[in-house]
This record gives sequence, C-alpha cells and structure tokens, in this order.
Amino acid sequence: MDKKTEATQKVSLFIPRSYLTTEGNKTGSWRFLRPRYEEKTAPCSVSCPAAEDIGMIQMLTTQGSFKDAWETILRENPFPGVCGRVCFHPCEGVCNRAEFDEAVAIHVIERFLANTAHRNAFTPEVERLAPKKQNIAVIGAGPGGLSAAYFLALLGYKVDVFEGAGEPGGVLRWGIPSYRLPLAILKEEIRRIEEIGVRIQTGKPLVHRDLDTLGKEYNALFLACGHGRSMALGIPGEELEGVQDGLSFLRGIREGRMSKFSGRVAVIGGGNAAIDVARSIIRLGGKALIIYRRRRQDMPAFGEEIEMALDEGVELRELRAPVSIRKAGGNLALEVRSMKIVGTDTDGRAHIEPEEGKPEEIKISHLVAAIGERAEEPWYEPPDEGTGVLHLSHCVMAHKPGGTLVYGGDLTNGIKSVAHAVASGKEAALALDSFFTEGIESVQPRLAACRAGAGPALSMEIYTQGPRSDRSTHVVTYDEINADYFQFDPRVKQPRLLREERSRTFGEVSLKISANLAIRETERCFNCGLCNQCDNCYLFCPDLAVKKDSEALGRHIDYDYCKGCGICAVECPRNALILEEEDYEEGH
Repeated sequence: MDKKTEATQKVSLFIPRSYLTTEGNKTGSWRFLRPRYEEKTAPCSVSCPAAEDIGMIQMLTTQGSFKDAWETILRENPFPGVCGRVCFHPCEGVCNRAEFDEAVAIHVIERFLANTAHRNAFTPEVERLAPKKQNIAVIGAGPGGLSAAYFLALLGYKVDVFEGAGEPGGVLRWGIPSYRLPLAILKEEIRRIEEIGVRIQTGKPLVHRDLDTLGKEYNALFLACGHGRSMALGIPGEELEGVQDGLSFLRGIREGRMSKFSGRVAVIGGGNAAIDVARSIIRLGGKALIIYRRRRQDMPAFGEEIEMALDEGVELRELRAPVSIRKAGGNLALEVRSMKIVGTDTDGRAHIEPEEGKPEEIKISHLVAAIGERAEEPWYEPPDEGTGVLHLSHCVMAHKPGGTLVYGGDLTNGIKSVAHAVASGKEAALALDSFFTEGIESVQPRLAACRAGAGPALSMEIYTQGPRSDRSTHVVTYDEINADYFQFDPRVKQPRLLREERSRTFGEVSLKISANLAIRETERCFNCGLCNQCDNCYLFCPDLAVKKDSEALGRHIDYDYCKGCGICAVECPRNALILEEEDYEEGH
C-alpha cells in the first residue's frame, strides 16, 4: 500500500446529523397560497336533464361497486333501464374526454348497470324522508307522471296515479318499439316505483270536470297527460283507408294488432317516431320510404337511430313534402313536391321553400304520418299567464284558492324526450315540496339552490342536502384536467344484432356488455372534479402535509406544514383541489 492510499484511508468522514424532530419548523408560516380540497361539477351532469351524478356513477362502476352505482342513478332518475336504452344522451356531447380522444359511452354504462341490477335482483336502498300529511294525485302514468310520483314518494308524500290506458307507461309502453325498449325492463322499473308506496290506477280516463273533484280530495294535482294525438298532414286524401298516424301505428304493434306488411309504405316525418315506424315496417315485411321536407342533417331524430334505419334498408327521400294522396287501383298514389334551401332557420336547420314544377308521384300501399304530436284535449295545456301562475324550467305551477295544479311532461317541455319528462316530474315534486313546507315564495329560490352547476337540471340529492350538496357549482373544463395522467383508449363499441337478424325480429337490437368491458370503459372517465383517492396529492407533497384520515375524502391538509407550493393542485388529475390566496386576517 503506497503512502497516498494509506493517507486516504485514515481520513474520517463527518456527516452532520440532527437528533431533534423537524416538526418545530412549521413551514406553513411561509404560505401565501392555500390549497383546498373542493369537489366540483362535471359537464355531463349539467347537460343531463335528470342531473345524474355521472362522474360518481362511472367511478363506482370502475371500482366494481355496481349496486352503489345503480343506486346513485336512482337518486336522480327512476328509469335507468329505460334511459340507458332510449335517451339521446346529451351528456356525451359535452364529455371532456371527447377533447382527449372519444367521449365516454355513458348510456352504455347506464344500460349495463340496469341489466346487472335486473340479473342480480338488486333491492335498492334509496333514502325516503319521513311521511308527510299531504296527498297528491298524478294524472297520467307516462315517464313524467311516474317520475313525479316517484320523487314525491321519496319526499314522504302519499301519491295516487290515474291512467286512462289499461297499463301504465305512456309513450314508454305504447310508443317505443320493443327492439329499443323491451317490455320486461319497463315493467320492472314501474314495479319498483309501486314498491315505494305509489298507487297506480289504470283504466281511469278523466274529463275536465274531474279536476274539481280530485282537487277537493287531494292537496295538489300533477297533470302529465302528454301529447297523445298525432298532428294531421293537412293535405287532400289523408282520410283514405290505408293512411294512419304514427302513434296509432306504434300502439297497434305494441298491442299485437300489426302482423305483416307488404309493398312500399311511405312514412312522413323526420323525428324519432318516424324512424321507429319505418324500422318497424321493415320488421313486418314491408319496404319503408321516409319522406322528409328538409335534409338528413336537419332531422330531429337521433343520428344513431337514423344510421341503423338506413342500414336496415329504410329508404330516405330528402327535401320532399307531401301534396296529396289519392286512390290508385288497390294502392295509393302520393304526390310530393321538391323543396329547395333558401337559408337557415334560427334553430340552425335549413329554411326551405317549394320548388316550381310538377309534383312527383310515388306509388305506395300504405302511408303513416309521423310529423309530430299535440295534446289530446285543450285543457291539458298549461295557462300562459295569470295570478298564481309560476313558469319553471320544465313545468308550470298554477296556485289558486281552489287548489294547486302543476302541468308537466311534454305539455311544458321544449324538448320531447324521456329524460326531459323525468326532469319535469322531478321539478314538479321539488316545487310542491317547497310549496308545502315554506310557501309559494320559496319555490324558485329553493329550486335554484339545487341545480347541477348552472342548471336547469335539478338534483334530488342536493335538494335533500346529501353529500353532493357540498360540491362547488363550478363546471370543470378540459383545460382544468391534467391529461398527462391518462392514456389514449378507444371507446367501447355497443354490440348489436347483425343487420340481417335485426330486420327479422322485434328482439332488442343492442346486446349486453361484460363487466370487464364496463369497467374498462368507466376507467376512461376523467371523473371531472371528483377525488378518486389516487393519492397524487399525498405522494407529491414535499412537506408531508397531506394526512390520510376517515373524513369524506379520506384526507386533509395540515396547514401547519403546507407552505402553499401548489404541487398537489397541479398534479391532481381531476381538478378536485383549488389554490386560493391565503387570508392572513383569519390566521392559519
């Protein structure tokens, strides 16, 4: 060993070491900014007419808590099985994930949860408030009336539903074909409403004078008769044999009165009813031709339904309007006039005018008019104005000395959909509860306080001061999501019957997905504004100021040591934290 090496080995290494704790160094005194846990509102919940807590539903599904996820839907919507099938899912149109790759398939997950609940015979545990003395009559057992009855029962009221038809369900029972909504699913969800105490009396058609009688027996009435009469075409020949309206046609199928069709059948209209009629004609053996006066992109029907109709063999003639119908031997001759686009209407659809020239004649065996619906009786319609009349977002409340009458469903909704009918029923229930507990002056303020985000969708859970009421109304945008923590992943594709199978049966078109696929899809959800216990804040905090506990979010910030660096807020993938200026007047 040389002298240099020997000298090196003899050098002692001194490392300073403290034998005292550093807890006395409270770095929180350095803070100018304060991080704080604050859960927020997801855009999908704001866009959902029923204000479902979609981010939480997806999170619970990811965790395999299918029953809890299903019950989370039931707090805001009594029809998860129905809406998972027939809703036009506006929630997906505003999904933040769409700016990353593709929107989450929210309606597919809702349908999966409803199927899972059905298969496993789940019994829901949804909170009901203490019984109240008032009793309420609901007129009409469609989605609006049944929803109002459901939420009123949860709020503690005694509810009787009067339905003129032989079975409850309204448009769900008689107007939506079974290939979209199987009868067993509808019956189960109606049975669940009855199980919480709602009494449904069918075969009870009412006339106008019955309102006075019911008004004396009940503390309030909710009128949700819907739009049960199809609008007339207003052209010569529509009274001929072989011409019928869309609602009667669809009801005939549900009642088993339609067996087979032959030849070419013209369907006038571009809404969902027209699409349902056309797809049903294909299944009955006929050839369906949709006549629509505007363009395909202007049709109010769901785009997905239009695509499937065309795939199944439905023919579409755009920019054509019916002029007249006449007998032609054993068939009918339909005259249609070509339309031309001359601008854009206020709703963004094409503004059209008739073109010059001779109308085109189309030989058909039958014609079904599905151009829209209206109230069957004038007294179904709500009053426009007047003393004691309160116009809310989805219903109209008329409070007069003789009693309180609320109008809802399609009677008061600008958009005629099942989800909007649910929203109308819920709003009516909350409005009546506010009225009975605090008076008419409290209705609008109390409804405004339970909006999801900026509204107009109302949350039952927020109204009853559940955990959701602690969230901020701030709606999370994509820019507020830390997308670095997510990977590109394609959206799940809804499996369906093959085209050849679809056109031969009224069996349900959409097939079930597995639990693995459902979990994989919900893992794609950003859970905007919600804490999912990812622990990023805990792991990244340089001061160990994030402490785990048994509180609602499972953690809190120890402000004695948090120096306000903001790393936790920046690294939160879902924007469940905020960083605000410290208020030294209140102290630390």
